[in-house]
Amino acid sequence: MVYVTGDTHGDLSHLKGARLKKGDTLLVCGDFGFVWYGDERDSKALAALSRKKYNILFVDGVHENYALLEQYPVVEAFGGRARQLAANVYHLLRGEVYAIEEHTYFAFGGGEEPYEAGLRAEANSYYERCMPSEDELTYGFDNLQAHGNAVDYVITHTPSAKAGGFLRGRGRRELSVGGLNIYLNAIEERLSYKRWFFGSLHLDRKVSGKHTAVYREIRPIEDP
Repeated sequence: MVYVTGDTHGDLSHLKGARLKKGDTLLVCGDFGFVWYGDERDSKALAALSRKKYNILFVDGVHENYALLEQYPVVEAFGGRARQLAANVYHLLRGEVYAIEEHTYFAFGGGEEPYEAGLRAEANSYYERCMPSEDELTYGFDNLQAHGNAVDYVITHTPSAKAGGFLRGRGRRELSVGGLNIYLNAIEERLSYKRWFFGSLHLDRKVSGKHTAVYREIRPIEDP
């Protein structure tokens, strides 16, 4: 079974109590954060994750050390390209379409939220890779077209502008619309899909019939 959760921020306690079984899959909607320091702390964290009986797949967010992530090899996995961090831990790349447990998933990480200077200094990175490149944006469009502009699920860190609009209508007036929100909205307008999950807002809420914000909860990808 496939489960989905939000921003883990390198916190192993986020996964405590997860009732996943051997062969299950956990999708993390960005801000994975377990590759952060570039030393034994990362090695210990990945070793702890590798002892899980299930697969852990994540899109990147803004709380990432991209310089370190990009040192891991790109492999073919789940029908697309991914970076492999451990035997069961994969970084899903922007614009890829994956086949996971009989369903298809469009993955697109990245974000535009600013982070305080202290975090940036700690990671020795200024998050230049947070915002997708023009090549990545184009690849996402082209790859979806190659798949008939149809997938079962969408996994992102940032919500589309449409999803953000639902949240602003529920009192979240601080939400702003940036270039990535608009890009994802253009994707959504041409895409046939069942459900879209996103992180970034530290909120567990079904915001529409098709959009779900995830954070601390670990929930099945399909409603029971």
